[in-house]
Amino acid sequence: MKYYLIAGEASGDLHGSNLMKSLLQQDSNATFRYWGGDQMSQVGGVLIEHYRNMAFMGFVEVIKNLKTILGFIKKCKSDILTYQPDVLILIDYPGFNLRMAKWAKQKGFKVVYYITPQVWAWHKSRVHDLGKYTDRLLVILPFEAAFFKKYGYEAIYVGHPLLDAIENFIPDPVFKSYSQKENKILALLPGSRTQEIKMMLPIMLESVQNSDYEILLAGAPSVIDGLYIDIIEKMKMQHMVRLIRNQTYDILTVSDFALVSSGTATLETALFKVPQVVCYKGNSISYHIAKRLVDLKYISLVNLIADEEIIKELIQDDLTPQNLRKEIELLSIKQQTIKQDYEKLRLKLGNTGASRRAAQQIVQLLQPA
Repeated sequence: MKYYLIAGEASGDLHGSNLMKSLLQQDSNATFRYWGGDQMSQVGGVLIEHYRNMAFMGFVEVIKNLKTILGFIKKCKSDILTYQPDVLILIDYPGFNLRMAKWAKQKGFKVVYYITPQVWAWHKSRVHDLGKYTDRLLVILPFEAAFFKKYGYEAIYVGHPLLDAIENFIPDPVFKSYSQKENKILALLPGSRTQEIKMMLPIMLESVQNSDYEILLAGAPSVIDGLYIDIIEKMKMQHMVRLIRNQTYDILTVSDFALVSSGTATLETALFKVPQVVCYKGNSISYHIAKRLVDLKYISLVNLIADEEIIKELIQDDLTPQNLRKEIELLSIKQQTIKQDYEKLRLKLGNTGASRRAAQQIVQLLQPA
């Protein structure tokens, strides 16, 4: 079978690669064409566009880059028509993928949405687009199937793919030397987009400028070293910070605490049992628009799934070096409680095997009636 996948972010690249591996196990004749990243490329197939070229965050940024985004949509439609896949698999990335779902369904392609947009948080009206323009909805959070059922649509809960990614992770033995150091290790995960790194990394660094932490900075695959180095040098912290690329899980394996940009990384950090402070700061206009549209008590996946604040979130104007410094100090006091809450969270997510179950659903959909 011919599979066409669209993933527009680092997390989508990770989950897309694991889904492709599972599809190959169940369909030895599977061929892939996709929008994604390096991890999907390692599995095989043809990469059409790297997600690093599509990383626009916030309303203002999207408007500024609208011409580029529309160009990508046109290119993607043309490529799908040429390839004629048996199924289009959309992975998160709602602004782009919801458009593609509607268009592809109208063109007669089978459409699967894996890791559906968080329509329970905002734009609830989009639940109907997801229901109408897809053949199968595969969800990864425990409460999402019930949410779709409320609107009359069937969604299949396959479990969270991060459990697979973390279970299959083999730590780099080189990192063991960090865990033997005298000083505590602080991980910095400032996001995967240039805009959020520029906004948040200086604040994160300033909060620990006079500390004795060993600081490990997780470099995102799609971001050039120069961006990080410029910020570190401007803060005069070259002696304190080590930039490490493409080894976030290794960093989390040895870290005592972490400062994490909101997103999938908050859940990854929790599954590695690292006490964290969640950070978010965006373009002011985009933030205030989003605040009016989003119907959520929390912004981190950890607190959303737990349905209570088990980790501190510092958002927009609250994200200051002073506030961050205070919360880092509190992590030492609260770490045992946080780790106990992480255990409860892990139980809520269920079993491993999300990628395999998702692949089974997709292959089943393609069987003759």
